[in-house]
Amino acid sequence: MATRRFFPPLRTLITTRSVTYMPRPGDGTPRPVTLIPGDGIGPLVTNAVEQVMEAMHAPVYFEKYEVHGDMKRVPQQVLDSIRKNKVCLKGGLKTPVGGGVNSLNVQLRKELDLYASLVNCFNLPGLPTRHENVDIVVVRENTEGEYSGLEHEVVPGVVESLKVITKFCSERIAKYAFEYAYLNNRKKVTAVHKANIMKLADGLFLESCREVATKYPSIKYNEIIVDNCCMQLVSKPEQFDVMVTPNLYGNLVANTAAGIAGGTGVMPGGNVGAEHAVFEQGASAGNVGKEKITEQKKANPVALLLSSAMMLRHLQFPSFADRLESAVKRVISEGKYRTKDLGGNSTTQEVVDAVIANLD
Repeated sequence: MATRRFFPPLRTLITTRSVTYMPRPGDGTPRPVTLIPGDGIGPLVTNAVEQVMEAMHAPVYFEKYEVHGDMKRVPQQVLDSIRKNKVCLKGGLKTPVGGGVNSLNVQLRKELDLYASLVNCFNLPGLPTRHENVDIVVVRENTEGEYSGLEHEVVPGVVESLKVITKFCSERIAKYAFEYAYLNNRKKVTAVHKANIMKLADGLFLESCREVATKYPSIKYNEIIVDNCCMQLVSKPEQFDVMVTPNLYGNLVANTAAGIAGGTGVMPGGNVGAEHAVFEQGASAGNVGKEKITEQKKANPVALLLSSAMMLRHLQFPSFADRLESAVKRVISEGKYRTKDLGGNSTTQEVVDAVIANLD
């Protein structure tokens, strides 16, 4: 199986072509990973990862912390753990709608400067979808734009929400997208924008993408307006390869692409900065709060299992990542054990047991 490379740190993007990941004590030395089970289905699917890691004797161990979406802030001890370990695996954190409660997911990205979100949306063999040959990587700027939550009430009944776009953040996300494409033999990078209306903000984002594109002549570069992008995604998704987007558009595009390629329950992802990486389900689309499947213990663990394979590769344990990915894909392909969102009726534990049985 070909080894995919994830998350090159910013400092290596231009100066070298070999990916240097975060340092570890030595070959085979277990690495500590901060674990946040989260809310809703989070504890179910993170427990699935724990079981599979133990079964395959993966060289990682978890430092577990209880964090919930209704907290006002991410506890300092959790941030300290992630800063120490450099890597975190997390379930979803539920963010109450309205009411002025800040998203802990956004807080984590800001506190740790996790500037790049990466979601890989691809067809899984044996899982029928409306479109074939879908293999899209959405690289989303994670720290600014509308999604960063800079808003306030000017006077009662009038709320101002700020969209801030900077040259620095636009350039580094463009560099990440092009370097990812280069290292993974991708052929095209598409910048998603609304510069026809937001001429200054999205115009600056496009200007940065164009400048970076000139340094990668072997990679085709094009641009698409976000509303046309959504239409093209649902009609001809195979035309897209790597997509680089501002913050809010990337959230919408990634979830749309995930739905096209098989659903949010099977799409891996992560958020990365120059020093830290947090791996989680690639596209959430409300999965956190599905009380019924949580009570029935029928949450789909596939997305987080594949995200944990990305984590293993990030930690320079590619053979363990390959074993895990192969086992998950074999279970999906065979079709005997699938949760309800994939057309089956299996419990989370039944899928986990099947993955463990296929590890060899």
